[in-house]
This record gives sequence, structure tokens and C-alpha cells, in this order.
Amino acid sequence: MEIKEFQDIMREMYAHNDRRRGKDKTMLWLVEEVGELAEAVRRENEEGVKEEIADTFAWIGSLANLYGIDLEEAFLKKYPHRCPTCRQMPCICKD
Repeated sequence: MEIKEFQDIMREMYAHNDRRRGKDKTMLWLVEEVGELAEAVRRENEEGVKEEIADTFAWIGSLANLYGIDLEEAFLKKYPHRCPTCRQMPCICKD
């Protein structure tokens, strides 16, 4: 699946709810999912990590759609096939 296809699916499935909820509350849902992801990582629950990564990714898609951001374009602008800090591939930054 392409990132655009993912964003289109999220838009078709949830845009009506996302617009009603608004940007601030959508961001709060994303933060809640990140917290659940952190808990799954802390507990070393691999199935939980998989589920919470999917949920977090979905909420990022919803938030990007609310802001009219093309995720692929934004990602490639920030990470143009090399590290944005050291400009190398692979990254040679020290942690």
C-alpha cells in the first residue's frame, strides 16, 4: 500500500468524525495511543506493540488529513533518503 492510499482510506473512513471532533481532540487521541504504545513496549508485549503502532499510525493519518498535509510529501521533504542532520545514508550521527 502506498502512503497516499493509506491516507485516502483514513479520509474515507473517518473524515466525518475527525472534522466533528476537531484538531485538538484528534491530537489528544493520538497522544493517548502513544501512551498505550509506550505501555506495550514497557511490558514487552509484542502483539500490543503491533496493535498500538497501527493505532498511532492511523491517528497520525487522521491528523494529517485534518491539516491537509500529504504525509508522503512531508516525510520526503524532511527525510530526503538521507539523515536530515548528518545528510548521510545510513545515518552516522552519534545517538
